[in-house]
Amino acid sequence: MAVPVVPYARSYDRVVRLCETGADSRTLRVRLLAELRTATPFDAYDFLLTDPETTVGCSPITEVPCLPELPRMTRLKYLTEVHRWTSLDGVALLSDLPDPAASLLWRDLLRHHGVRDIASMAFKDRHGCWGRLDLYRYARDFTAEESAYLTRLTAPVTTALRRSQAHTFVVRPPRPRGSSPLALLLAPDLRVLAQTPATHACLTRLAPAAHGRGTIHASVYDVAAQLLAVEAGVDTHPARSRAHLGDGLWLTLSAARIADATATHRRDTIAVTLEETSPPDRLTLFTRAFALTPRESDVLSHVAKGNDSHTVAHAMSVSEHTVQDHLKSIFAKTSTNNRVMLLARALGA
Repeated sequence: MAVPVVPYARSYDRVVRLCETGADSRTLRVRLLAELRTATPFDAYDFLLTDPETTVGCSPITEVPCLPELPRMTRLKYLTEVHRWTSLDGVALLSDLPDPAASLLWRDLLRHHGVRDIASMAFKDRHGCWGRLDLYRYARDFTAEESAYLTRLTAPVTTALRRSQAHTFVVRPPRPRGSSPLALLLAPDLRVLAQTPATHACLTRLAPAAHGRGTIHASVYDVAAQLLAVEAGVDTHPARSRAHLGDGLWLTLSAARIADATATHRRDTIAVTLEETSPPDRLTLFTRAFALTPRESDVLSHVAKGNDSHTVAHAMSVSEHTVQDHLKSIFAKTSTNNRVMLLARALGA
């Protein structure tokens, strides 16, 4: 039976319209996957947001054949050097590799679950890496035409993912800071050994269960796996990610070895901490998400320190008029109209 020709042009137009809706990142990804499944059928997927600076994944939407083995899958993904999203340009197909076994993820895990081909994409622009997507097929390879179609989609999807992150910077409602520590201990294979009581509730919001199956620790696995990748010399980005939890609140996840543990079985333990993202780190994310220019970012950085236009102009060796022009542009890009609102959104005050 002949396979019908997929109307890629019409599908591309639908994707562009989806990207222009301004939907939140989860809704956007769910709708994009539905359209992609129609245009380029696939059997499973793994769609994550990424920290634009560190490229570490978080907030996944996942439907894979080996979900119970998610810790192992994540570890192998980060240790696989071929088609790594950090160096990916366009779409990469597993079937294009001279030897697919070069992918640790496929060789050691996915092929045993019937995966035949993987289409990998990274969503990047000059402001950072905003997400990554793997599409899996069991029965046949992705075609060159499908790869070209997916490559064309990366630009509008990248912009939409970045804007969805920008929309999370709302003025936060006043509330006390959480006092309970958020931390987990993981074994070298990323099994969770222990966690503080408040951690579970936080992670439930960060990574809701998919189709009745738990993915609650997915973002933790990612930051811990990045630590393993750094230790193995696969990547140099820090084992850290920042993720939006809700109501304008951003969390920073960090992974490190417990070096001073005395018990033998604890020497390789990985500690992952979660804490509210600091104002300087929020500011960095804010400038990237709203696509501010380097000069606009410099102006905002000075304003965030409480400097007036005269002081900012002197520090940057420009006129006050130039500073005001930059501020007007920042206000327009961020949908704010004064410094108080701008800083409240950017710093989470």
